[in-house]
Amino acid sequence: MLDHIEIDLRGCNDEDIITVHIDVPDTSLSRKWLTSLNHLIQHSYHLEKNYCFFGFPAHQRSAEYLTDQMNRTIAAINAADIGYHIDDYFSVANTTTPELRLVHDKLNHLHRYFEDLQGVSGAMSPFYTRADAHTRWHIRQLNLLCHEYESLVLSMRKVVTAPDWQRPSQLMCWLHAPRFVLDEQDYEFFGVDTISRRLGGVFLGVNKAVGKHHWEVFNDEGRDSRINELVTTSLSSQTEAAGDFDIEWGQDPSLYEFQRVKLDEFRGWLIDNNFDPNDKSLTIGHPQVAQVDLQRSFGTEDHRAIWQQLETHLDVFKIRTSAASATYTYNWSDSDYADQQIKIIQGA
Repeated sequence: MLDHIEIDLRGCNDEDIITVHIDVPDTSLSRKWLTSLNHLIQHSYHLEKNYCFFGFPAHQRSAEYLTDQMNRTIAAINAADIGYHIDDYFSVANTTTPELRLVHDKLNHLHRYFEDLQGVSGAMSPFYTRADAHTRWHIRQLNLLCHEYESLVLSMRKVVTAPDWQRPSQLMCWLHAPRFVLDEQDYEFFGVDTISRRLGGVFLGVNKAVGKHHWEVFNDEGRDSRINELVTTSLSSQTEAAGDFDIEWGQDPSLYEFQRVKLDEFRGWLIDNNFDPNDKSLTIGHPQVAQVDLQRSFGTEDHRAIWQQLETHLDVFKIRTSAASATYTYNWSDSDYADQQIKIIQGA
């Protein structure tokens, strides 16, 4: 083992704590990632609590709340003098069907606004460069809210159709996290076979600046979709990473026939869209860098029992490694939370 990490999740008060225990194996990628994580903790980077717990249907960040935030963000961007106007409105009714399926065209337009406004790493759009810190914060929210909403609606549907297959997860992302460059050795941890994530797996964070990924597009648009026909088209490979990480709280589908069939269909979709499914430099999938000790953390490996404990503790309070520790007393529901983040963006 390279290290042991502890994360305290807070419930209704500072004494109501669940500690998640994470073991970090000694691999080349884990070493790079842990070094970056320790830097984030040691230097008190801001943990994005408004982009942290995904796919928990009982979360206070409900579908109604998220669509309201989308509209507030659009209004703020339209009020800014950057030469870009969004003539759109989002509601639960026009983003989901009565069967709780996403209206993908609607969400793809939201993501396209983000792509237009921000650009990509190393080639920021002129709209973003002329925007002030307040507007840049809202541009970023277009992307974050889109992905959070998609994850939430998926779990809401699974509650009704297949309760054991909800997809809750925990995204640990820090504002302005320094990045390290992935090399050829790191790409070996990617691949189609890493799409299936095991319960309690800890995975390298996705570089959110690259847009949607191949697997996301395939799931959203279907087996017969073609890249050149899509509204959202940013499909860059991930060349950088940071100390950010995701924890998978859903079941591992890899042992089930339905997942094997879907992955075979995905490989066919890649070939039809002129991608090599064996090319790991496409950075498809989720490279694992650590694993939660479920028994030590929750006293069980049963996913439902774990969800019951987690859903009342959706607030990261502390994190500790052998080299660093930090406490995060703020919360996404603070009345001045957006201002807290905007000040950080402004000071960058």
